[in-house]
Amino acid sequence: MGCGDLESVPEVRHGLREMLGQWGSRGTADVAELLASELVTNALIHTDHGAVVTATVGSETLRVEVRDFVEGFPEPSAARPEARHEADLLDTHGRGLALVQSLADSWGVRTQHAGKVVWFELNALPSP
Repeated sequence: MGCGDLESVPEVRHGLREMLGQWGSRGTADVAELLASELVTNALIHTDHGAVVTATVGSETLRVEVRDFVEGFPEPSAARPEARHEADLLDTHGRGLALVQSLADSWGVRTQHAGKVVWFELNALPSP
């Protein structure tokens, strides 16, 4: 993914859609795309650098990790992302992590040497 290139967010969505194929239900795949888009967008906007997306599909669980890069910092950023619960519904910013928190079965943040990984997991729902 290009350095701070928001145009690559649809590429992530498309790649995830292809990867999921017949996994879970259509609704679960839609949620996965939405949440991955939110995390990638956050990484690109808040670090102004690139992001690496890793998705692992199991028989019952999907795990998506978005690793951001904070170049020039020898230690990981101490700033952990937090969901804003008071975000105005008409506001175009500040709702991404609230969506992750409410739609993912689990999620979290792990700091690394240069940046952090924000991840979420979804449990597969049976296809109708």
